[in-house]
Amino acid sequence: MDKLIPFVILSIVIVMVSRRTLLNFKTHGFYRFISWECIAWLFSSNYKVWFINPFSIQQIFSWIFLLISVYLVVAGVMMMKKMGKPDQNRDTKTLYEFEKTTELVDKGIFKYIRHPLYSSLLFLTWGILLKNPTPELLIVSFIATVFLYLTAIWDEKECKVFFGQQYIDYMKRTKRFIPFIF
Repeated sequence: MDKLIPFVILSIVIVMVSRRTLLNFKTHGFYRFISWECIAWLFSSNYKVWFINPFSIQQIFSWIFLLISVYLVVAGVMMMKKMGKPDQNRDTKTLYEFEKTTELVDKGIFKYIRHPLYSSLLFLTWGILLKNPTPELLIVSFIATVFLYLTAIWDEKECKVFFGQQYIDYMKRTKRFIPFIF
């Protein structure tokens, strides 16, 4: 029960935030929703142990991953707002306002990776897992990772349609999640 209550609360919030894409299998938002649900389960399962034995190697790596996650999301959103020229009139009901960019963002963190926000969620997933890894939560982390990968694939399809050859060229010079690696 101590896992279920936080999970249900987080799930209600996630459903409300994701309602526009929840049943649309042909958007990146659907796959992102499933990964968010996995992350909510990880958090609900591990929130009680976040500060137990805080200087163990496992906890230190966990905190490093969580800090990287925060950096990536902040750097990504700031750059999207600054360079992407969000347009509320962009006819895409499945995007959040800051995602409605009309200019391809390829500066800052986007110079190195195409998906800093999804990369942030990957680091969040594995950072939360490291708080108290169990076989069950390892499986949930792999599921979240697969769905974040699918989220990126679908997002790239959408970006190719909107930005065309410019995005295809951008894909050739950047990595998906981790600079210079993947």
